[in-house]
Amino acid sequence: MMNVNRFSVLFRSVGIGKRLLACNLRRPEQQRSIKIQSRKLAYAKDLFLGQVNKAEVFPYPEIGNEELEEINQLVAPVEKFFNEEVDSAKIDREANIPPETLNGLKELGLFGIMIPEEYGGLGLSNTMYARLAEIISLDGSIAVTLAAHQAIGLKGILIAGNEAQKKKYLPKLASGEHIAAFCLTEPGSGSDAASIQTRAILSEDGKQYLISGSKIWISNGAIADIMTVFARTEVMVDGVKKDKISAFIVEKAFGGITSGKPEDKLGIRGSNTCEVTFDNVPVPLENVIGEVGGGFKVAMNILNSGRFSMGSSSAGMIKKLIEMTSEYAATRKQFNKRLSEFGMIQEKFAMMALNAFVMESMAYLTAGMMDRPGVPDCSVEAAMVKVFSSEGGWICVSEALQVLGGLGYTKNYPYERYVRDCRILPIFEGTNEILRMYIALTGMQYAGKVLTGKVKEMKKGNIGLALTMVGKKLRYSFGGSVDLGLTGKDGVVHPSLTDSAKKLEENVNLFGATVESVLYRYGKTIVDEQLILKRVADVLINLYAMTAVLSRASRSISIGLRNHDHEVLLANTFCCDAFFKNNYMLTQLQKHSPENNDANIKKIAKERGVSGDSIVFAAEAAVHTGAWSQSHTLCFLRFDVTQVHHRQLSVVWKSVTQQQRLILAQISTTIWSFNQNISILAFNTEKTQPRQL
Repeated sequence: MMNVNRFSVLFRSVGIGKRLLACNLRRPEQQRSIKIQSRKLAYAKDLFLGQVNKAEVFPYPEIGNEELEEINQLVAPVEKFFNEEVDSAKIDREANIPPETLNGLKELGLFGIMIPEEYGGLGLSNTMYARLAEIISLDGSIAVTLAAHQAIGLKGILIAGNEAQKKKYLPKLASGEHIAAFCLTEPGSGSDAASIQTRAILSEDGKQYLISGSKIWISNGAIADIMTVFARTEVMVDGVKKDKISAFIVEKAFGGITSGKPEDKLGIRGSNTCEVTFDNVPVPLENVIGEVGGGFKVAMNILNSGRFSMGSSSAGMIKKLIEMTSEYAATRKQFNKRLSEFGMIQEKFAMMALNAFVMESMAYLTAGMMDRPGVPDCSVEAAMVKVFSSEGGWICVSEALQVLGGLGYTKNYPYERYVRDCRILPIFEGTNEILRMYIALTGMQYAGKVLTGKVKEMKKGNIGLALTMVGKKLRYSFGGSVDLGLTGKDGVVHPSLTDSAKKLEENVNLFGATVESVLYRYGKTIVDEQLILKRVADVLINLYAMTAVLSRASRSISIGLRNHDHEVLLANTFCCDAFFKNNYMLTQLQKHSPENNDANIKKIAKERGVSGDSIVFAAEAAVHTGAWSQSHTLCFLRFDVTQVHHRQLSVVWKSVTQQQRLILAQISTTIWSFNQNISILAFNTEKTQPRQL
């Protein structure tokens, strides 16, 4: 029988605090400075080649004495503040974070977590930031406010600003005297950041830019004093004028900035989200971040660098849910049994613990990579953490609510608030759909270049390379064992995890071969095969997650961590599940695979009227008289504009009653724009046929 104590052990086992080894790996000056030397990481990308770069992920990152002590000093007061001073229900109900709460956050130094000490911040490493994110995530509105401030709002100054900009702006941002916002998204550009229309025009004297445009969904938009704004600028490229995006530091004090009414959101209601409009805002030339025309790269670097913390944030939230829900499950009785004795309830708790363990493992592995000298490129790894954690978090919150049944659905308990707050996670900081494309295409591009190079070498007569590649394929095709060096004499995975390590090796080997096959099959057109790319990304995410838990569990055993046997259990369970999921997805990626339903999926979508060559008008009408409907009816009128001639449309139009025409005419006014290549039809109630816009 599962009881409160068992759940408590399970809850603690996914914490990182006690597993941080006190060994001094980095000098204080290394911990406190911003590295400026770039260095490429290739772990995730090498998986596309069927290779495991062990040195990048084994052993699992550890924390030095100084950081361990500092974490312990920081965590206690922050936990106390969130437990005693933060009223999350009130923040959600009133859709506002009280001034006294914001002041408390400032006093704790939480507005300057990652700003170096020389500029007045705490100068924490990515690993320490991830640890604090676990606690801050207990209130979604506060978590978003702080993340919008430092993970993206001021990050541009931190990673691409010059020394003068850092000295001028970072001290007040670190103290919380000034709050930052990140202004990129516009009404016409969501995930397609390169299509923004806000423009910065250089003044006649060449001393300032005048920025005009509108930004939407801006977190901290109404309360920010300093904004990182992205706008189009005219630059000369090889003697030709071109439009390129530039990044600017914009002070609200410059004037010409107005913020709209705060959005009434489903969740994270206490965070401020609004539209921000710029009307000829004068911005000094020295406030350009980086180079004029280099703003798109700045934006991508900002977004890529902050995603990893969603892993620890989601894990912190799930661990809190386990703690709350386990007490109810251990005391609530049905059919003379505690809920905790039922198999399906046990499955929910196991799934939550497993997800929290994996998220945390991925997040801290990635944070450890990012803390290495040289600011390594971990954008793919960070994106994988974000996708896995946001979707896993959403599932876990839903399951926690399910344990409580009807009680969880009421506002008397915090579960419904967690559900609402959590729904934004797969959307912001890059939708998971866009990130899957980024993950897959980045790796495919890398693999394509390497494979192309090998083909060129073989064409030049490199017989050794050719024989090596052919021999490898023959060995594996005839059932030869896969050995990527994770186990055995020079292995890096603990022997108790050998079976799971072998599963990872087999998956990686098959993944590399499948990627090669897909590249040969589609070539450059792979960019249009989103369902293929989605599977590629999902397999890679699982491979990285398997790597993270194996590395972490191996380290736990080697240092004699208490409850390391539980971590081994979690790691083996996840790897077994991921192994079979990967095999199925890799089978779907094979040519003519019967498991692949992509053609049917596309056909269903097209027949339901969501393809690019059709327009669906939908009207929900309350018609209380007449034969058409006696209640609310959802009526569809579909026109395949690439297949139906205008004359045929007229016939269809004549068959529609006048009452139906009026309703369809009303809804047509709500349709503002479609793809420019699609014919758009509007209904004119004064004529007997549709007119074409």
